[in-house]
Amino acid sequence: MSLKPQELLVLLKVCAHPERKFTFAALSKELSMSAAEVHASVKRAVVAGLAVQRGRGDWQPIRPALQEFLLHGARYAFPAEVGAVKRGVPTSYGVPPLAGALLGGGDAPVWAHPQGSARGPSLSPIYRTAPQAALADPALHQLLALLDALRTGRARERELAGKFVLAALSGLDAAA
Repeated sequence: MSLKPQELLVLLKVCAHPERKFTFAALSKELSMSAAEVHASVKRAVVAGLAVQRGRGDWQPIRPALQEFLLHGARYAFPAEVGAVKRGVPTSYGVPPLAGALLGGGDAPVWAHPQGSARGPSLSPIYRTAPQAALADPALHQLLALLDALRTGRARERELAGKFVLAALSGLDAAA
């Protein structure tokens, strides 16, 4: 059973809201995926060691494993494609905390989307519904943008994004 990119979308959504207890139906609605897609994603994440199943419908991400995969494997397993300049939803170093920590060398990348607020080089999202889910959830948007910085950034961007990802998934303040 191979990992698919939507596993990261599902896992990051749950990590963005550690206080919530998500059902497959709730994740399905909030991520614009079918409940079957969410369920299959969780099953693949469990097999890959990125999540643990505690009982029927009771699962959670394994944060250290997810951190390791995001930092060292995501860019190779799920590379992003950079395209033409389009209107869309900002990502990577166009979204805080990276937006305030890095001096952008030009327009920040965007996920092409009609409700987007920025223009920049288009970047393929980790999953087709990620832009819509990010527009509805700022915490998820931040994690997805950090993931994109890890997937596409230069060494400095990846290093800084890595620190923010570790802090976010550990519940710490990255500035500390």
